[in-house]
Amino acid sequence: MTSTQARHTRRAVLQAAVDTDARCTGMDPDLWFRGDNEAQITWQARRAGAIRFCTGCPVRAACAELALRDGDGNTRVDDMVRGGLSGRELAAARTAQAGRLTAAAAADRDTEGRLLDGLTVKLRTQAGANPDGRRDGGRIHQDETRAEQNRRIRALVDQIRQIRTARRARAGWGVAA
Repeated sequence: MTSTQARHTRRAVLQAAVDTDARCTGMDPDLWFRGDNEAQITWQARRAGAIRFCTGCPVRAACAELALRDGDGNTRVDDMVRGGLSGRELAAARTAQAGRLTAAAAADRDTEGRLLDGLTVKLRTQAGANPDGRRDGGRIHQDETRAEQNRRIRALVDQIRQIRTARRARAGWGVAA
């Protein structure tokens, strides 16, 4: 996932990607945080190692985006690494991207948008399913299975259409295209 993709992705998807694909999954989370009373020289070496470790992570951008949305990092205190960025780097990025992060947080709170995302995933899953996968009932059973799949797809499409039409109307788009 690139930084651009992460910026346009909802929080739940980012978190799921980090939870399943992060290189650090299962490792001690304290490795990415400065210990109480830890000497600066010791922390600098550990921080550099943590940043190098994050460099090869497939979900580094997602992790950094989550850190920004969570408000991680501090300009005055060097005490963490997240998504391959130090706490100071996170704070600077958060300041530079404040407007975008506010919009991303608002989108994350959009329950109707999350519902649309879930319905879209269900639709893709249903449309990609093979209704002929079971061959135990002959032609009649296959026709019934296909008909049931088509009914579920139509129901999902109708739900998505209703939500999108209502959202467009509320946004002043008038009649949805």
